[in-house]
Amino acid sequence: MNGEFIVNQASVALIYCDQYQIENVRLAVQQGIALLGGTGQFVKPGEKILVKPNVLVGNDPEKCIGPHPNVFRAVLEQFQAAGALLSYGDSPGFGTPRGGLRAAKLLPVAEELNVALADFTNAETFSFLEGNLIKQFTIAKGVAESDGIISLGKLKSHQLTRITAAVKNTFGCIPGVRKAEFHARLPNADLFAQMLVDLNLFLKPCLYIVDGIMAMEGNGPRNGTPRAMNVLLFSTDPVALDATICRMINLDERLVETITYGNRFGLGSSDNIFYLGEAVARFHTPDFLVNRSKASTAGDMKILGSRLLRDAISPKPVIDAEKCNECGQCVQVCPAEPKALVWKNGKTEPPVYQYENCIRCYCCQELCSHEAVSVKVPWLGRLVHR
Repeated sequence: MNGEFIVNQASVALIYCDQYQIENVRLAVQQGIALLGGTGQFVKPGEKILVKPNVLVGNDPEKCIGPHPNVFRAVLEQFQAAGALLSYGDSPGFGTPRGGLRAAKLLPVAEELNVALADFTNAETFSFLEGNLIKQFTIAKGVAESDGIISLGKLKSHQLTRITAAVKNTFGCIPGVRKAEFHARLPNADLFAQMLVDLNLFLKPCLYIVDGIMAMEGNGPRNGTPRAMNVLLFSTDPVALDATICRMINLDERLVETITYGNRFGLGSSDNIFYLGEAVARFHTPDFLVNRSKASTAGDMKILGSRLLRDAISPKPVIDAEKCNECGQCVQVCPAEPKALVWKNGKTEPPVYQYENCIRCYCCQELCSHEAVSVKVPWLGRLVHR
């Protein structure tokens, strides 16, 4: 439905855009921001604003792992014109921030527009006594030095949080190695979601934008399949934005813990969302490939009672030996201690899972560069949940 921006109501702007041609994207970004009140609602001249794209590890934009360079360009142009002093950055799962941004083809765009790369290597620690679960965060120095954050996410499926779009994107403000520490400390989707909500409450991005012109379904967030959704989404409320995506792809939002805790902790609201621009129905894609099972994505030990039962029922990461090239990335990123992945015969065969150590964080699946790891539900689990 069309409408006018209403202050203090969860508003989400949906803009149709079916290609990444720069003029089309510029117009779509301009329209989305205008529907929410214009750039002046979010930045003031001279403010230091960090644009935080979802880079993950950095890859060709055609793979739809992160926002397209032309969406990135259009967002930078809009806020530069408003007089903001822009910087940008993300903390990738592998390699350096600069290397990841170069691979994602965002670095040359920023250099052309004279937008500085923020410091995502060094970190500062802050108390957050208002946190519901997490009372202290260590964040990238470039984030700490900014006056405000604009989150630029990508619409993708995700094996732990089911979708990654608005709320999840903020996790990249935590430097790489410390992200693994959170996975180890919070070994289920429920606790991990609470941490993500607290992180958004702490950082308070002033605007969330999600690139869904081409989304990713299936084995996301890195190795899924591109899927045309033809939409850019804009909101100051990440819970409302993520709930809108659930409605677009016909995913029960009660299964998305970041929405559940986002509502409960006051990050935002998925109730009575006021839509601007296009109707949600225009982007309805009910066959979007995403985990719709009512089973926990990581297994709940309190419910299942024993690790043996969890391993027989719960989803687990599995390596496809034919795709694996024994690079060892999965072993390297595994945050479990002791590790859940070990070498049996050096690097001549794929690593082997020790599922008794696996915390179901799916970092191995998320960061595999050869599409060799996927998440499978054991036959007993499929039978139980059916």
